[in-house]
Amino acid sequence: MRKLWILGVTILLLFLLSACGGAEESPAEETAETEAPAAASTAAAIQADTPVPATEVVQATEEPTMAAAREQEPEEVSETAVSAKLQAYADESANGPGAIYVGDLNQLVGPAATLEQGDFDGNVTLGALQNHLYVFESDYYKGLLEQANVENPTQLAERDEVFTIQHACLNRALSFCKVIETFYFPNVAERTNGQVDFVMSSFPELGLGGPDIPNLLAAGTLDAGSVVGPYVAGQVPALEIQYLFGLFTERQQQYFTTAAIAPEVEALLEESTGGGKLVIKEWASGNDFFFFSKKPLLTPEDFEGVKTRAFGTSISDWIIGMGADAQFVAFAEVYTALERGILGAGVTGGDAGFGQRWYEVADYLTGPLTSWPANDMVMNKDIWEGLPPDLQAIVMEEAAKAEMEMLRLGAIQNEMGLRKLTEIGEMEFTEFSPELRAKSDKAVIEGVIPNWASRVGLDSPWIDVFNEKFSNVVGYFIQEDGTVIKVPITE
Repeated sequence: MRKLWILGVTILLLFLLSACGGAEESPAEETAETEAPAAASTAAAIQADTPVPATEVVQATEEPTMAAAREQEPEEVSETAVSAKLQAYADESANGPGAIYVGDLNQLVGPAATLEQGDFDGNVTLGALQNHLYVFESDYYKGLLEQANVENPTQLAERDEVFTIQHACLNRALSFCKVIETFYFPNVAERTNGQVDFVMSSFPELGLGGPDIPNLLAAGTLDAGSVVGPYVAGQVPALEIQYLFGLFTERQQQYFTTAAIAPEVEALLEESTGGGKLVIKEWASGNDFFFFSKKPLLTPEDFEGVKTRAFGTSISDWIIGMGADAQFVAFAEVYTALERGILGAGVTGGDAGFGQRWYEVADYLTGPLTSWPANDMVMNKDIWEGLPPDLQAIVMEEAAKAEMEMLRLGAIQNEMGLRKLTEIGEMEFTEFSPELRAKSDKAVIEGVIPNWASRVGLDSPWIDVFNEKFSNVVGYFIQEDGTVIKVPITE
């Protein structure tokens, strides 16, 4: 009996020793320890393989933004289900013109169609995309992705007819005109096998000033054209809601308000152009606004009486509020006016001023007014309705892709406007002092907004549009008597 008891104890001890040894060699824990380094290696490989400048990678890894942090969290990526077909399209289109966002910002990194549309190396960088993550995760962008119909693209019907459509873009030097000419038009030609032949032109080439574009579209004089809010404010003042200068302190604010009023703007464009069709919102990227001047503008006294180029009513209201003398001068004529001293300053966006080489005739930059507005490419009603249904569908599918490309490029262009002017144009930049910023805010609340409200009419539904879709974002509210008060920003 004693032998049996000793044997039992021995077996029990051997069993316990075996169990302890097994715990040291658990394959489950070994896998857990090796997973984290593997994931880190993958992330490093992605950053190393994408054409992102070293400074951008350091910024993203050493000082991650909130956007970067969200990108690194697996639960953020897994929230949105992506079909196999959509993911395959995103993979095939990644890292170049036409790249789309379905959850991985790295797929948007890469070259633009032309060198000047990217950074100094012609690229869209990861750091810039992270700063604009709000764009790619927005409902507006998702709507464009749905409109693009990449999973089930419209099939082309065979026909011998060719539809030639001339588009009068604002100016070929501008970022959105470049995307339309180098990306949108070629893609439409390819998708339609040449059945739709878009021809690019511009306001300067056609001798257009801009204010009469809605009438020219309605009359059929133009096949398609850029409708620019400030230019047409005399005829369609409500459209200037997209260009109320001085309202925004962040580009994100203007992006979301522009997206929020897109349905109302589309209806207004149809009405004001005799049934015209909105094809693309032309995002004017890289266009924080500055005073380009012959002399430094550092104090309120420096602005007094300076003849300054304006291009619409709301920008004129703001310029006057800053103490300068607003003068309407066509965009293509400003260079000569500055060169000859007819103007002491001009106001425009950074990318626009660089494209027109204003740095050759002005030495100083003062600003900025944060800005990311959108114009509208509208097609004449008869031209649009004359297209067969399959061509209409393809034109709009490719339009959505072009607008997504504008937004991809916008991420880097928004960071390049000022850099081009100071690093290539060698202009001297001075940021608005607190005193000048306060003067700008006063111009907005006493001039820009109430004057616009008066032009559209205090009983206009557009006052409600502003109060419902702008007030919580920008902190201004239009009262029944047309005066403007500040309200809390809640969005």
